[in-house]
Amino acid sequence: MVKGPSVILSEKDELLAENFIEGGLKKNFARVLVLLSKKDELTSREIERGTDLRQPEVSIAINYLSKRKWARVSNLITENKGRPVKLYKLSMTLDEIVDEIEAEKKEEFDHQMNLFKETRELIKEIKKEQNTT
Repeated sequence: MVKGPSVILSEKDELLAENFIEGGLKKNFARVLVLLSKKDELTSREIERGTDLRQPEVSIAINYLSKRKWARVSNLITENKGRPVKLYKLSMTLDEIVDEIEAEKKEEFDHQMNLFKETRELIKEIKKEQNTT
């Protein structure tokens, strides 16, 4: 018999994930991030069940979160032979992650606004040159 998910995303969790998606995270990354915030440590299988993602999708999401230093991986020591079971957990709080994303988005916005400002200045210069000739 297949065991049900030990952790699932609630309606509010789904809304939270949706906000992360709107903020620029890919859907699978957002769903895994929110699920990891619900429990101290989860196995890949628990993440698969809780997010309704396939194993390769979970691996890609975990790799992304690990590269961002938002999640970390540890090995569960078992007496069984075979592949070791890996445990995944957040290495930052969701608030800290939101702060990081917010700072990145602000930097992107400021950069774009500076580009528009430079563009307007160039347009003025070009018009001025055209009027003097």
